[in-house]
Amino acid sequence: MAAKARNALILYRSLRDAQGVEIRLHRTVLYNSIYRADDQLLVNTHAYGTPAANAPFMHLTHTDDQGPADAYTTSFERVWDTTQPIHQGPA
Repeated sequence: MAAKARNALILYRSLRDAQGVEIRLHRTVLYNSIYRADDQLLVNTHAYGTPAANAPFMHLTHTDDQGPADAYTTSFERVWDTTQPIHQGPA
């Protein structure tokens, strides 16, 4: 898992200095990957024995209604509150 995290940091290196972009690290156990931009969410569900690139994902939009996007936004924010920003500059 550590190698996958290092690889992701390398792949997203060009975004590290982009305005409005934050990349952070956490130590929580993940059951899905959540990519968030404003009210848009991409949720990649983890399926045992299936590489993440082949697992299903959902594109959700957060609204005022409580629904799937609200649940995943709340989950994202709970993890985000435990994160540490990565150092800016070259990886």
